[in-house]
Amino acid sequence: MNTAASAFASAPLRVGFAGTPEFSRLALQSILDAGFTVPLVLTQPDRPSGRGLKLTPSAVKQLAITHNIPVAQPRSLRLDGKYPDEAGTAHTSLLAAELDVLVVAAYGLILPQWVLDLPRYGCLNIHASLLPRWRGAAPIQRAIESGDSHTGVTIMQMDIGLDTGDMLLVESLPILATDNAATLHDKLAEQGSRLIVEALRALPHNTMTRTVQPEQGVTYAAKLDKAEAALDLTQSAEILARRIRAFNPAPGATIVLPGINEPVKVWNAVSLDNTPHTTIGQVVQRTEQGVDIACAQGTLRLLELQRAGGKRQPAAVFIQGWPL
Repeated sequence: MNTAASAFASAPLRVGFAGTPEFSRLALQSILDAGFTVPLVLTQPDRPSGRGLKLTPSAVKQLAITHNIPVAQPRSLRLDGKYPDEAGTAHTSLLAAELDVLVVAAYGLILPQWVLDLPRYGCLNIHASLLPRWRGAAPIQRAIESGDSHTGVTIMQMDIGLDTGDMLLVESLPILATDNAATLHDKLAEQGSRLIVEALRALPHNTMTRTVQPEQGVTYAAKLDKAEAALDLTQSAEILARRIRAFNPAPGATIVLPGINEPVKVWNAVSLDNTPHTTIGQVVQRTEQGVDIACAQGTLRLLELQRAGGKRQPAAVFIQGWPL
């Protein structure tokens, strides 16, 4: 390597960052801790939150503010779209930032081609699945719901498709029987924040192998719909137990129980067996260990529940206030 190339490779990268929730915040913190220069952050506009619906900045924006990093919050990046003025302002900010690379993690906006082409090294995405499995919006939840034994993080060179770019780094992670969306999220966020720093350090030296995603094994992780939260007891207990874990903490799975006039949230449950039942929805028994419900296939034991307006309670406490 000649002197000029060596100096270029050793110069600190100017890393833009686009992300919104806690998963993204951890990645940005790791990038900052690793000493990279972050001249600009993109994040979603402030959203109403809490009982008072007060406008609240994203987790990424809050971190950027503490580090005095300029923040852009366009509702769209399409220069010919619904908000061309906001996209144009973001375009000006991105040009001025003179980025070497843009890191994207759960940002929430589609990047048009002009954004992908702007940084010297393009755009890198931190995706919480083993691509090409679970492209899309909810890879963590869908992996649990589907009973996958493993998931992981893929650092991907972004292209115009939906999570279709070449893979740069891939690391697997087992999904435990006790994992829910919250615990798995935290593991993957830590993994992703570590891998993106590794990728950024390797980027100027061109030491990562770009691997085209295989055409086989593609699945799509559709965004969670609140309508999915209602447990359908005509499904197997095993499927429902996985869905409860996948929907914890949001949107939370619900069930209708005898003697209670509104849906009850179920935060934790296990499948006891695969025995077929003809009395679907019947309460088999209520004990301190849990509330056992007959499903079309198997028995579902509810371990932690919450009535509307109440607190989350273990089954032993919940049944004390449940007239049946």
